[in-house]
Amino acid sequence: MGSFQVELKKVVDDSYEIETGFELENKLVQDIKNGLVGKIKKFAVITDSIVKDLYAEQIVSLLKDAGYQVDLFVFPAGEKSKVRKTKEDIEDAMLEKGYRRDCCIIAVGGGVVTDLSGFIAGTYGRGVPFINYATTLLAAADASVGGKTAVDTPLATNLIGLFNQPEKVYIDIATWKTLPERQIYSGMAETIKHACLASREFFDYLDAHMEEILSVEKDACVHIAEENCKIKYNVVMKDERESGLREVLNLGHTVGRAIETVSDYDLLHGEAVSIGMVAEVILSHKMGYMTEEERDAVISLLEKAKLPTSIPAYIDRETLVKKLYTDKKVRDGKLRFVIQKGIGDIVEFEDGVFATPISEDVAREVIMEIK
Repeated sequence: MGSFQVELKKVVDDSYEIETGFELENKLVQDIKNGLVGKIKKFAVITDSIVKDLYAEQIVSLLKDAGYQVDLFVFPAGEKSKVRKTKEDIEDAMLEKGYRRDCCIIAVGGGVVTDLSGFIAGTYGRGVPFINYATTLLAAADASVGGKTAVDTPLATNLIGLFNQPEKVYIDIATWKTLPERQIYSGMAETIKHACLASREFFDYLDAHMEEILSVEKDACVHIAEENCKIKYNVVMKDERESGLREVLNLGHTVGRAIETVSDYDLLHGEAVSIGMVAEVILSHKMGYMTEEERDAVISLLEKAKLPTSIPAYIDRETLVKKLYTDKKVRDGKLRFVIQKGIGDIVEFEDGVFATPISEDVAREVIMEIK
């Protein structure tokens, strides 16, 4: 009997560029011509049923005109499509079209599209390159940066997935003009979350310029897109694999993700996160980390962004409490929450520990306190 040590130590450079601008479709094609993904000539463009007519078909046409082989793969829009069955259907369709390892995936859409496409890219042919072309404020703020990809299951959201970094991210602010108002408001939740955890200055900017942002005024939107990227980058750079610090990006998500699932996705992700932020600031105030004025300022900003700050009457609060246990921060069967300190900072409970156990009774008390 014997043993053999397999040495697999390696250094991987997963760096990539995030380009923010307006009408970036031609820039995407030009970058591909200039070698963004090497000599690949075959592209699978993945999108949803809404973005298909708005932007994806144009990108497909431009790529075909440039001499590339391109196919469009479309799934029904909405969080309910971010499941293993959709992933399987797209993979089977790609296989049928002859896609193998010599291809690249281009995700054109919001967070559901980028999450799903990145997961497919990470497993298809044991890994193929992918590009994110973000068309929503929510994707610009959250899903297009950081490399977290996943699908949902009936029991929990985002627990089946992997870390997979794109070749490049395009944030096309021009696409925000075609978003329904509700989607703009939803996207603001992750932006406000970033301000709450990292920058009082950014929080004050959002408070002062909310009207311009919601009307998609150019300078304001460029500023928030860049600030979102900087804040998330400063976290992801230090903790790509969510071993500690990256948990701060789950601020408001313990209750938020639970309420999103319990609502059967009638609530948009940002709407659910907004309610989760309300729960979090109530908890932070109870624990002595926020003043009453700071708590109320966060809730006021969420309301200024036209986001919900109360739990819909159709949601059973006891069911919501039990759903908290599906959160990925749960350890040894105990609920854990990320807690902000004032506005613009996060509580570090121990060296490198940014989430703390909270009893079910306390969590229930907070949920019952929300309007």
